[in-house]
Amino acid sequence: MKERLLLSFTLLVVVYTLVPWVVTRIFSIGVFRKGSAGNRIALTFDDGPDPEYTPLLLDLLKKHDVKATFFVLGAKAERHPDLIGRIHREGHQIGIHNYSHKSNWLMSPWSVRRHQVERSADIVSSITGSKPAYYRPPWGILNVFDLFTLKSYNIVLWSVMPKDWRSRIAREKLKSRLETRIREGSVILLHDSGQTFGADPDAPAYMLTALDEVIAGMLQKGLIPVRVDELLEESAEYRLGIFKRVLVSIWMGWEWCFVKLFRVKPIDSMNPLLKIRIREYQGRQAIALPDGEQIRKGDRVAELHLDNYTLYQLGLHSRSPVQLATQLIRQTRLLMPEIGKLMLTDPLYRDVKGLYAITMIHRGSRQLGFTVIDLPNGLFARVTRTYLRLLLYVVHPNGKDRLKEKTALLEPKIVAISKNELKLRYTA
Repeated sequence: MKERLLLSFTLLVVVYTLVPWVVTRIFSIGVFRKGSAGNRIALTFDDGPDPEYTPLLLDLLKKHDVKATFFVLGAKAERHPDLIGRIHREGHQIGIHNYSHKSNWLMSPWSVRRHQVERSADIVSSITGSKPAYYRPPWGILNVFDLFTLKSYNIVLWSVMPKDWRSRIAREKLKSRLETRIREGSVILLHDSGQTFGADPDAPAYMLTALDEVIAGMLQKGLIPVRVDELLEESAEYRLGIFKRVLVSIWMGWEWCFVKLFRVKPIDSMNPLLKIRIREYQGRQAIALPDGEQIRKGDRVAELHLDNYTLYQLGLHSRSPVQLATQLIRQTRLLMPEIGKLMLTDPLYRDVKGLYAITMIHRGSRQLGFTVIDLPNGLFARVTRTYLRLLLYVVHPNGKDRLKEKTALLEPKIVAISKNELKLRYTA
């Protein structure tokens, strides 16, 4: 009986604590961690407002004319309404970081919502006249119910955490960590108070010194710090439904396994759109190409693959299917000389007859020199059709709608080009 109770308790703890950690930290489900908005990033500050360091931080942000997001503790907001008012007046965003700096794992979901989040939101609202809609839990820790009970809030984590709450790191390493880790769309976690558990009281002073130089460097590079709500609004991926994002995460995990298992290599590490592997052609029907070359069963071919994550990102930021197709053709054209060079100079490709792929995205391939051939009827064609239609649903933001329209144009085709044609077109 005791063993069963212990097992039940253990399972309860795992579900309550570890499951939401995996869901949010690994799959980013139900939370916002990183944007995809061009040259913008978000500076965020936790644990304030602090009467010593928050005014200095606000002066610094004003000096560089940039905006940030403050995830404040309700208890501190209650004690320092003047600082909350100043943050709001100067155009920064205010989010909630609980009433006190307690872990959500150690509280019931009702206590988190009523006594931590809603209480803090009411305090901020009474000062600014605007109720916060963004929330970050202390230490980024959520319990399993928070994803449901806090649905009215946008839950924000981070993509860059340089550990600025430690004085030594803030003094010696913070500048270099920020400069090397910040990318377009980054959400950076910093602290304008050193009064919480585990933090060094003087760490924010060193953080401010480093941040002054980092912001100046970012602006010179064209990276613009904005509020989290602005970054999120411009991040197309976050606007997708949770189910679609879960499906994308699972599919990308499968793609990673496929690439590793079958040793599929990118043509250009700086442009990962196209990948390639050598294999034997297994089709029953020979592929006759215009220059007289024929690819028969057992012949070695270079099989071309689209990188589905890159395709997914292109789809997110394309205004229409036509724009997406145009971008694919343009990027493929840029990579074709690299493919030709690889097949003509790498010994591994010595006896390869040509380049081959099965795809539904074949519009425009003829202008690149490919021959487009119908896939022979049979079980393989049916399985391939199902697989590629599912892929389209996953990687295309409007995949569900695309499957309903122009069905005849979504038939998988064989596209192929001989090694000699590659040489004539792209390496002469």
